[in-house]
Amino acid sequence: MNKQQKVEFVIRTLNEIYPEVPIPLDHKDPYTLLIAVLLSAQSTDVRVNQITPLLFQVADTPQKMVKLSIEEIREIIKPVGLSPMKSKGIHGLSEILLEKYNGEVPADFEALEALPAVGHKTASVVMSQAFNIPAFPVDTHIHRLMYRWNLSNGKNVVQTEKDAKRLFPKDLWNKLHLQIIWYGRQFSPARGWDLEKDVITRTIGRKSVLQEYHRKSK
Repeated sequence: MNKQQKVEFVIRTLNEIYPEVPIPLDHKDPYTLLIAVLLSAQSTDVRVNQITPLLFQVADTPQKMVKLSIEEIREIIKPVGLSPMKSKGIHGLSEILLEKYNGEVPADFEALEALPAVGHKTASVVMSQAFNIPAFPVDTHIHRLMYRWNLSNGKNVVQTEKDAKRLFPKDLWNKLHLQIIWYGRQFSPARGWDLEKDVITRTIGRKSVLQEYHRKSK
């Protein structure tokens, strides 16, 4: 298969397995999604989905969030890790949303990335999932799979994102990045990986990755 055929195979297979794709983080609007994505850094979606109801019960808008102290926010979000940085970020960005954007989350990459504790990946997730604007946020699953599938050299997430955007049609980015995340979790994890169940890597995988897998499983 040439690269174009591989890309088509990936799209076709993912559409068969995931015709509908749920968004992994529970939220009800752009603000609660922004907070959930921020909390998910170096944590799991499962853990975040356990904590956000507790936080949003107390504060689910910037107006309510700024009434809490950074310490109070930190106390609630402690289980997701990195709570000192995340609580400051949540409080700080809520203040800015009120001062600059009427309490609304801006549908703009630059404006989002200028908010405290919001990086490119977080901004991309919000643009894609809250506003349906094409973006390709690269998490650890996408980074791993793009390398395993020989569609990117795996040097860093910036390069992986460029490669993904170059290879896959723009109108599919929003659905596709979620499909790849779910596929990575279900069929191509970093640990406990079973190639028998991973039809995409088995079919188009990077030679060195496949050789390494077979070497280890002997």
